[in-house]
Amino acid sequence: QVQLVESGGGLVQAGGSLRLSCATDERTFSSHNMGWFRQAPGKEREFAAVIRWSGGDTYYGDSVKGRFTISRDYAKNTVDLTMNSLKPEDTAFYYCAASDSGSWFSFLSRKSTSYHYWGQGTQVTVSS
Repeated sequence: QVQLVESGGGLVQAGGSLRLSCATDERTFSSHNMGWFRQAPGKEREFAAVIRWSGGDTYYGDSVKGRFTISRDYAKNTVDLTMNSLKPEDTAFYYCAASDSGSWFSFLSRKSTSYHYWGQGTQVTVSS
């Protein structure tokens, strides 16, 4: 049973930063592409970022590119999303996801259906 546990959400002012973490077991961490999605009220779930199982490749959604950074912490088995220059429109529930497909097609897919496991999410609120 794959478990993903997010942490680090909260309230921040516009222009500020937050760091989200997604903790999982070592096997999942080392063999799955790990992504972050977000969903605002009344909107569809949106792709934010993904890091490949091997750790060297990352891919970002257009709305977060240049502001967010996804990374792996090999000591803690976590995948972190560092969010800088936050905007009110970044307000959403953020979800960690894992895909057991190793294909490049899956890695570059922005679709939530490409991911097989999901965390419970963490709320990020950016005030203006």
